[in-house]
Amino acid sequence: MMKFYWKYPLFICLLLFFVASTAHAGEATFEQNEVVQAAGDFFGSTSEGLGRVIRRAFKKHGRPNAYITGEEFSAAVGIGLRYGKGFISMKKGKRRKVFWQGPSVGFDFGGNVSKVFTLVYHLKSQEQIFQRFPGVDGSFYFVAGFGVNYQQSGDVILAPIRTGVGLRMGANVGYLHYTKKKSWIPF
Repeated sequence: MMKFYWKYPLFICLLLFFVASTAHAGEATFEQNEVVQAAGDFFGSTSEGLGRVIRRAFKKHGRPNAYITGEEFSAAVGIGLRYGKGFISMKKGKRRKVFWQGPSVGFDFGGNVSKVFTLVYHLKSQEQIFQRFPGVDGSFYFVAGFGVNYQQSGDVILAPIRTGVGLRMGANVGYLHYTKKKSWIPF
C-alpha cells in the first residue's frame, strides 16, 4: 500500500511540469540575438550603443513577442507632435502596417527625424497594438545616437529605440496613438 502513495506526488509534479513547459513553449518570443540582428539590419549596422540599449531592455522586461520597425518625425515648441509609420512583426504571424501619432507637452524645443525599432511585450494579437500608449520622453538630438524610453497600456509594454538627426532638446509627457490608417489628427 505504501508504494502506491508515492506515485501521486510524482504524477502531479510531472503534470505541472508539462503544463508549465507547454505554456512557455506557446508563448513565441524573440531571443536577444534575434533582436540584435533584426535591429542591426534595420538600422544598417550593429554598434556597441545599440547592443547596450537592447541588453538593458531585455534585462528590464525580458523577451519581446513582437517588434515594430518604422520612421517618424516630430517637432515641438513647448507643445509637440509626433507622426510615424512602420510595420509590426510578431514571432508567429505576418507583418502588418501600423501608423502612430500623438501630442506632447513639456520643456521641449526643436525637431528631428528618426528611425524607430520598438520592442513590444505581452501582445496577445496584433489588434491589441491599436490603442494609446502614454509615456515620458527626454531627447537631445544634435548628432545621431540611440535612446530608449518605455510606454505602457495595461499589460502591453513598448520600448521604442530611436536614432535620428535633427536639433532637439528637452523632456515631455504625452502619448502615442497607434492606428491602422494614417491620420494627421494627433488625438
